[in-house]
Amino acid sequence: MRMKINKREFVRAKVNVSITPSEMLKTLRELQEITQAQLAKASGIPQSNLSALESGARQIGSERALTLARVLKVHPAVILFPDFDMRRVA
Repeated sequence: MRMKINKREFVRAKVNVSITPSEMLKTLRELQEITQAQLAKASGIPQSNLSALESGARQIGSERALTLARVLKVHPAVILFPDFDMRRVA
């Protein structure tokens, strides 16, 4: 027996997660199951710098974001502005 689902019964989920660029970088790396050493090799950014970036001890910056985004196959804005909400702009 199939249960019929009425879409009107559901409420759209709201994303209320506040995440820093550093946390996003680490999350993206971990989701792709890449170690800091592997990301360092692929990006040319030393592992010690990646550690500092992920811990928030060092700012990512646009140039590093571009480099890391290419390796992680995401848009640089995903790293630099992880909690951007388009609804607030409109």
